Amino acid sequence: MVRRILLGSQLRQLREARGVTREEAGYSIRASESKISRMELGRVSFKQRDVADLLTLYGVTDEAEREPLLGLARSSGQAGWWHSYSDVLPSWFQTYIGLEAAAERIGTYELQFVHGLLQSEEYAHAVMVSGHKGTPSRKEIDRRIALRLDRRKLLLSDSGPHLHCVLDEAALRRPYGGREVMEGQLRTLLEFSEHPNVTLQVVPFVRGGHVAESGAFTLLRFAEQELSDLVYLEQLTGALYLDKGEEVAAYQVVLDRLAAEALDEAGTRQLIHGMRQLV
Repeated sequence: MVRRILLGSQLRQLREARGVTREEAGYSIRASESKISRMELGRVSFKQRDVADLLTLYGVTDEAEREPLLGLARSSGQAGWWHSYSDVLPSWFQTYIGLEAAAERIGTYELQFVHGLLQSEEYAHAVMVSGHKGTPSRKEIDRRIALRLDRRKLLLSDSGPHLHCVLDEAALRRPYGGREVMEGQLRTLLEFSEHPNVTLQVVPFVRGGHVAESGAFTLLRFAEQELSDLVYLEQLTGALYLDKGEEVAAYQVVLDRLAAEALDEAGTRQLIHGMRQLV
């Protein structure tokens, strides 16, 4: 998806620079104006032949200039690593994982439970069981946990994104899985808090109410200028993506204010250490 967005954005810039209308572009590849619009937004797959024809129409004839874009067209059709988990992964969440993998910075606020990327295996198991009607099979649970661990590998790699996670203290007080599981989860959080790619903060109960009245959210920021920053809001049966500049800015203000109201990293570790002693 990310490759499609990048390629679509570059095709739009080339078309506009050449003064070609979407209708004219569509005619050149035997498609409609709306198809060109969807291509430029990265919402459909690309045929290499169509991209080649559009580049010719836009006056891009030098092979050195054409090949990177044709390469994007070829690679945009390749499935991401997460598609191997499609048996346990809702289609709407596949989009999020692709965007998460491409992000430079991930900012998130959670109040119901610990963020998925920071969960221990035992805690993740407890969350998955409690979050389903009925009891999922052991195989399904194992697959979901394996997916979560693969997502974490990206976070902890040298080139991984920076995760700024703000947790409400309620997320740490809700005893998923019992005492031993919670003690292990608190230990896992302490380990993550020392990682250079992770900034972990907790908003303690003593601070009272705070600005995140609308609930949990994730803010994704990208290094590529062609990719708009996004706010991801997960819902019961799907997800909502906000990409308007003013909407993203509003959530960034909330995250910044949460960070200001929360304990700093040292204070957060101190709170978690104290909670471990009481579990």
